Amino acid sequence: MPDSQPQQPSHSSSPSGPAGGGSLLLAGARLTDGRTVDVRLCGGRIEAVGTAGSLAAGGACGTGTRVDLTGYLLLPAPAEPHAHADTALTAGRGGPVSYAPQDVQRRATEAALHALGHGATALRAHVRVDDVQGLGALTGVLRARRSLRGLAELTTVAMPRVLTGTAGAEGLAVLRDALKMGAGVVGGCPDLDPDPAGYVEAVLEVAAEHGCPVDLHTDAADPARLARLAAMAGGLRPGVAVGPCGALGGLPAEVAARTADLLAAAGVTVVCLPQGGCGAADRDGTAPVRLLRSAGVRVAAGSGALRDVSNPVGRGDPLEAAYLLASRHGLRPQEAYGAVSASARAALGLPEVRVEAGFPAELLAVRGDGLAGALSLAYSRVVVHGGRVVARTSAVREYGDFTAATELDLPRQGRGGLP
Repeated sequence: MPDSQPQQPSHSSSPSGPAGGGSLLLAGARLTDGRTVDVRLCGGRIEAVGTAGSLAAGGACGTGTRVDLTGYLLLPAPAEPHAHADTALTAGRGGPVSYAPQDVQRRATEAALHALGHGATALRAHVRVDDVQGLGALTGVLRARRSLRGLAELTTVAMPRVLTGTAGAEGLAVLRDALKMGAGVVGGCPDLDPDPAGYVEAVLEVAAEHGCPVDLHTDAADPARLARLAAMAGGLRPGVAVGPCGALGGLPAEVAARTADLLAAAGVTVVCLPQGGCGAADRDGTAPVRLLRSAGVRVAAGSGALRDVSNPVGRGDPLEAAYLLASRHGLRPQEAYGAVSASARAALGLPEVRVEAGFPAELLAVRGDGLAGALSLAYSRVVVHGGRVVARTSAVREYGDFTAATELDLPRQGRGGLP
């Protein structure tokens, strides 16, 4: 949707939101059900939702700041369930990629801010750890996580190279060291290990020892292998995710359907990558999201590569992932956005967000009247994390003067014609 309102959100505070722990009043925002409301945030949660003009800044938090969101659609904030922070923003650079902690920290921080500007207030970054590269990349991403506190929530997935055979012993040691350092999720790519089933078994064992979630890369080209993974992962808490499963859609329909049923029964989440794959998995194809959803599988959508060798033009935009699910894979706009918001947050183990009192104040305001338009052209965005405005992107489109603009009363953003 072209940005059809001339207003920019007006603030009485800095982009970081209210100072001193006061409230934040989001005034005049439109919800997906068509209502126009005021939303008051306090203490990192939604304190009240009322009809437009009915709420005042302040509330239980005392002092308050007002943000005018007239012309904006207010949504639960998306999350990024599949990023590669250690390789992000390396496309086109001469020479080998540096995995020195300082270099990785800079790239990971910039990549996280890039995603935050698009609306993702929580991110899961997959980071390679192995006997060759060591733990330098993880050190850099963990430093980025600390520097981003208060702006975005970043969790890390430790991805060992090999976990079986003689070489696997060192891989297991590095993996356990990664968890001690602060990695919160056990991951990797079993398809690249000489013994994929053994790799999965080792990952699940380490995850059970530490009480960690599991997030594995697989193309799902081998349905028997994926079925064994589902059988081993069934019931593991706090949960198992796999992705991008791009080859699953190329299997015979009955085989894909049977595999989807197994994943659903095991409670395994599938994280698809509509914008393209990543270095640990084939870029071709996207998981059959409608088949998986109909089988009862939770399907989340991530961005994958952000301008690295796997996808040199990757945007890292959750709304683009949702747009592709709607435009190419037949999901309704609400379903597509749910894959990058509610399902993505659930895959990350985060609490549900609704624009209702009592829910976490993790919100995204997008210029536009409805969700379909927001997924089409979401240029201007205001991002709220922990009850504070943490990012803002404003775009204004201008055209030269022409008679039809006045005769047809077309929406105008600029205050005048182009020079």
